[in-house]
Amino acid sequence: MAHTGFRVLDSDIHIIEPPDLWERYIDAPFKHQAPRGFAEWVLDLRIEVDGKLMPANVDYSAGARGRSTQHNRERFRPFHERGWSAEAQLDAMDVEGIDVGVVYPTRGLFAQGIDGMEPKFAAAVARAYNDWLHDFCAVNPERLIGAGMISPFDIEDAVTEARRVVRQLGFKGIFLRPNPVNGRNWHDPYYAPLWSELEALDVPLGFHEGLGAHLPQVGERFGGNVMLRHTVCHPGEQMLAAVSFCGGGILARHPRLRVAFLEGNASWVPFLLWRMDEHYEWLGDVFARDLSMEPSAYFKRQCFVSVECDEEPVKALLDLVGTGNVVFSTDFPHPDCKYPGAVERFLELPLPEVAKRAILWDNCARYYGLAG
Repeated sequence: MAHTGFRVLDSDIHIIEPPDLWERYIDAPFKHQAPRGFAEWVLDLRIEVDGKLMPANVDYSAGARGRSTQHNRERFRPFHERGWSAEAQLDAMDVEGIDVGVVYPTRGLFAQGIDGMEPKFAAAVARAYNDWLHDFCAVNPERLIGAGMISPFDIEDAVTEARRVVRQLGFKGIFLRPNPVNGRNWHDPYYAPLWSELEALDVPLGFHEGLGAHLPQVGERFGGNVMLRHTVCHPGEQMLAAVSFCGGGILARHPRLRVAFLEGNASWVPFLLWRMDEHYEWLGDVFARDLSMEPSAYFKRQCFVSVECDEEPVKALLDLVGTGNVVFSTDFPHPDCKYPGAVERFLELPLPEVAKRAILWDNCARYYGLAG
């Protein structure tokens, strides 16, 4: 936007879905099971799916967030009072200086978050969210771009819905949680039809974590201590997914697949690439025969990672890996976001202007396949 002097493409902006989204949009046979949200306070992130409340084992009530509670209540009250509408979203983007945002869910991050979900129900939950998101983005489809939800519980359902959201709804990507589902690693052959379909559609896959699903998650050992759990779950799960994709051979077998690890920071990348390469040199001839390059080469060729606006250590990533794999995210309107002022804070990082320009727009446009 004009007040920053940079074009800004938010790789991962969030919305707060209406509590009755699934009651209104889910297919008729599943209405009695429809997930339901809550709106008892500003930033009520809860959802109930199949009788399970998420975020699980987390007290996110209005009185449980310490000194940040009042701050969040005041800065997000206007959006809450406007029902988190698309018009309110666009106003927030104007204030922040965001030209285009690719929209990810909040409650929907947990909609596929129960291990062993009944596959047809999970697929219906995804379809309902995507239909609602299409209507939400239709208010201004030039600035609001959808990332579609798919169900990992039946790979044919996932392939079918990925095809539908791209060809019929016009979405520019799909997302999954990084947590293992039904005990499978991402490089399990079960998922190969999905990776092939995403290549054929030329749309990317974004991984996005959310604390408190009923799936295996890094940080569970910390129980109800949200500070400790949240410290590790987002980057930890993204690192594990990156190992699966780069070292497990997915990217070698699917060279046109683009993958992003969103909202888990970016500064872990140099260390993890180094360690993967070290282990490939040591044991790759036995355990990584699909690879013809070091794991880091696949990451640099096909992967993206999002940086926080005040993530000072990212300078080391740029020194060691370069600028081409980093995208920008505000995380609006989640409690730990820096709205308003995230873009301005990012511009204060000790990075060259060419790197800032690439991170704020060019890399993200390349990731999502957006022209111009």
